[in-house]
This record gives sequence, structure tokens and C-alpha cells, in this order.
Amino acid sequence: MNSPLRYDPVMLFRAAGTVTAGLSYLAPTPVRPCSYMYEPADGTPQDNCEYVVQPMPIADARFTAPLLDVEGFELRAAPSALTRFDDDEAIRRTYYAEAAELACAVTGARRAYVFDHQIRRREPGQKLVGFGRRGDGSRPAAVARVHNDYSEASGRARLHTVLGAAAAKVSRHGIVNVWRPIGGPVLDAPLAVCDARSVAASDLVAAEVRYPSRSGEIYLLTHSPRHRWYYYPAMDTDEALIFKQYDSALAGVARCTPHAAFEHPLTPPDAPPRCSIEVRILVIYQ
Repeated sequence: MNSPLRYDPVMLFRAAGTVTAGLSYLAPTPVRPCSYMYEPADGTPQDNCEYVVQPMPIADARFTAPLLDVEGFELRAAPSALTRFDDDEAIRRTYYAEAAELACAVTGARRAYVFDHQIRRREPGQKLVGFGRRGDGSRPAAVARVHNDYSEASGRARLHTVLGAAAAKVSRHGIVNVWRPIGGPVLDAPLAVCDARSVAASDLVAAEVRYPSRSGEIYLLTHSPRHRWYYYPAMDTDEALIFKQYDSALAGVARCTPHAAFEHPLTPPDAPPRCSIEVRILVIYQ
């Protein structure tokens, strides 16, 4: 008797081409959007606005080779010396230096300062979530809402937060995210990134995010059929995706890259829940 055919899910992902999946956009709202990154103790809703899921084509970026300053994102082969990402001290000691070197190589910046990192784990059976996190907000998962981590105001402010008085000598800076899967190829909740050239300024809505001890400002996005979405099928641990979160240059380069996790239609039911690490880096060009 012949054995049943077995399909390699990684090969299936790599051969899928463009897929259509839902992306969670901000619905039009008259108020300034605000999201709590934890469950408020007084029963306040975690969000004061609504979101609408729009089906969008998400293309395979491996066929187009995007560039950081053009589309706003770029994939690099970048093996890490770390094989485990469960030790914060090892991440800060080893991975921060790797990420800073990679950021300079991709951006052409003269200096790079890693200022934080986040490990996101999707729990088995958990639906893709918005910004709100369970309990005290210490367990981040894959974020399904279309967003950019920095607004114009918070992108400028980050320079002063990191460099202090030395910020006055900087004429151009940026913020990039280095995103890497950990624990094997991503077959669950992959990350979609939006071509910066397809995003209009009117699509961006400044929104507040509140943490237990601070607040920040990001951009949410309203839907536009012009948006062009991409992803890298079955990204593996030896690959890193570098994408723009802010660039102080006002013209000539991509300035921000909206992004979101999405439910891939070919995700196997037994696929390991996505686990990834992201590092945010201030880069100094001039």
C-alpha cells in the first residue's frame, strides 16, 4: 500500500504567492484613540474606539526584494550567535550588539543605539489580539491592529530620550525595528508590512497607548484600497526583517512602515504558535 502524501508546510507557504487575509484597521472616530496595554482595574474599557477587519491581498515579498529606504522594509540573512532567547542579560549583552551592527549596515547610519526589545509569544488557541494585554500587560502577544510604533511627535522625542543634550547635534535620525522569529519558521500569525509609498499622511491617526507607568504615542491607520501589503513566507530564525518606524528626513525616503500580524489561510492546525523578538533601535545618520 502506498503511503499517503505528506506536504512540507514550509514549502507550501513559500509557494503560496499572494494570499488574502483580514487586517484590523481603525474605524473612523471623532475622538483621539486611546488603548490600555493592560487591564485597567476600574473597569475602564481597554479601547475607546472601534476597529474594522478589511480583507487585503498580502504579497510574497521574497519575489520583489524591497529596500528599507524605498518600500520601508528589507529582509537580511542574519544568523545570531544566540540559540536561545530566554535570558534577558544574554539578549542585552550579545543580541543588542548584533542588532545595532545590522541596523547600521542596512540604514547606512553612523551610529545605532538599541533602547528596548520585546519578545512576543502567541499562546496556543489564543486569537490574534489588539494592543490590550492580559492582566498587568507583561505578556505581549502578536498584535493584529495595523499600526506604526512611532508618530511624528514621539519619533522626535525618542531622540532626546536616548541622547539627552547630545540630541541637539543630530541633524537626521531614525528608528528601526529588527524583527526575528525564534523557535523555528513562522507558520502562525506572520507579520505583514505595508509599502510606505502606498500610505498617505491622511491615513495616519495619532493615538495614545497607556502603560502602567507611562504613556506613548503611535500611529493607527484607517483603511485605504491603495495600501500594498507584503510578508515573508515562513521566515526562519536566521533571517531578520528590518523596517522603518520613523525617519526625520521629510522627503526622498520611506518614513514609516505600518505593520500587523494576520491569520494566514494556509496555517496548519498543529503549527507552533508564533514566537518572535523585536528590537527597537535609534539610528543616527548625521
